[in-house]
Amino acid sequence: MAPRIHPTAIIDPQARLAADVAVGPYSVIGPDVEIGEATRIGPHVVIGAHARIGKRNTIYQFCSIGEVPQDKKYAGEPTRLEIGDDNTIREFCTLNRGTAQDAGVTRVGSHNWIMAYVHLAHDCQVGSHTIFANNAQLAGHVHVGDHAILGGFTVVHQFCRIGAHSITAMGTILLQDLPPYVMASGNTAEPHGINAEGLRRRGHSAEAIAAVKRAYKTLYKSGLSFDEARGRIAAESVTRPELLPLAEFLATPGRGIIR
Repeated sequence: MAPRIHPTAIIDPQARLAADVAVGPYSVIGPDVEIGEATRIGPHVVIGAHARIGKRNTIYQFCSIGEVPQDKKYAGEPTRLEIGDDNTIREFCTLNRGTAQDAGVTRVGSHNWIMAYVHLAHDCQVGSHTIFANNAQLAGHVHVGDHAILGGFTVVHQFCRIGAHSITAMGTILLQDLPPYVMASGNTAEPHGINAEGLRRRGHSAEAIAAVKRAYKTLYKSGLSFDEARGRIAAESVTRPELLPLAEFLATPGRGIIR
């Protein structure tokens, strides 16, 4: 089946659109863009060069996808944006390509729900099954784990890491790393327990959730130093696999965790 392209859309001859791709009125798709099966591009969408977009994505009107990074060091290098499958990207979102100073690619996984006015800056690495509420803003080089949820108007400093299954409240300002499972809010962000409801909804057992709660108390309530708490959680993760994401996150250098 030929792609369903509105006659007012402008498609570069070097773009490759799979069967059943729909492109709405006045959208512009640049060179070296690849779009997978059954993806729908709404009206007035601009997709810059060097973008890979997977299958069954829906990109709503007025989005800017795969444009050059907002980085003064960018000198025209052929960096990329890669988007997986089954993502929803709502109105006025901006997803920039990577830079030569990092991996050269901005990545978004699959099954993500990205609401209006979200910005994903250069070199961000976003996992799968995440939710970005309206106006969540990521600076460059931010890493986001699977199933993370960012509340509306969450702002994330460059090079921060956001762990899997974590969640932020509306208006949260993250200047340091947010560990897996942790709920955060405030300017600047502070921890407020674990995302127990999210874990229950995703099928984690009561025993596993209890283990995560104990690890949270070890990290934030025990009075132990960071190194002592990290060591204790690493030891417990040997027999509690649900603690492995937290133990590995704490063992990896970053900007320091919110406290």
